[in-house]
Amino acid sequence: MDFQVWDFPGHLDYFDPAFDVDNIFEEIGALIWVIDAQDEYLDAITRLNMTILNLQHSYPNINVEVFVHKVDGLSDDYKSDTFRDIIQRVQDELSDQGYENAPVSFYQTSIYDHSIFEAFSKVIQKLIPQLPTLEALLDSLCSTCGIEKAYLFDIMSKIYIATDTSPTDVGSYEICSDYIDVVIDVSEIYGWDRPEEAETGALREETGNQDAESLIVMERKGCHYLYLREINK
Repeated sequence: MDFQVWDFPGHLDYFDPAFDVDNIFEEIGALIWVIDAQDEYLDAITRLNMTILNLQHSYPNINVEVFVHKVDGLSDDYKSDTFRDIIQRVQDELSDQGYENAPVSFYQTSIYDHSIFEAFSKVIQKLIPQLPTLEALLDSLCSTCGIEKAYLFDIMSKIYIATDTSPTDVGSYEICSDYIDVVIDVSEIYGWDRPEEAETGALREETGNQDAESLIVMERKGCHYLYLREINK
């Protein structure tokens, strides 16, 4: 997969005639709009809705994803109220402009937990045309091997590209994400560049692949609790 991320300042008017709008939006798959939950957000909502209304005519296939960010600094009740208020205001303003049931998704995010990775995972999954096939393969893996939940991760970003179709459990995702950190840390400490002549024979017999791959098995009460396998190809 080859994704590009363009970061635009919030105050930038990219619909100004001075900008080439087609060059900016014609190949975009998703627009992520970040709203600071701890700041005054009415102006951000207004600019978001103006952007959505401008995009719907020429670029209706762009997924609009709204991250209500920095929710970690709010109490649980105020966090929920703020999230609902933002959703309601966006939908009401778009409805007033005649745009009913706008395809906009909302996520509560924070850099202090795994919510930001989970939100990006859901955004990325919408851009992968092979997602149904990957989900079917993971369903088959779960049913064949008796696995409760399976994820297909991108190691470096900790974004899960796909998961089986059973309900996603935040706890299991967090455990898997934490163990990815373990894999990266251990690989940086103990990993080494193998000479080309060593990438045959014993390594191929041990892993079924001539490329080195990480493997972690965690057991609880004598049973496999978590199985992590890195796949390079």
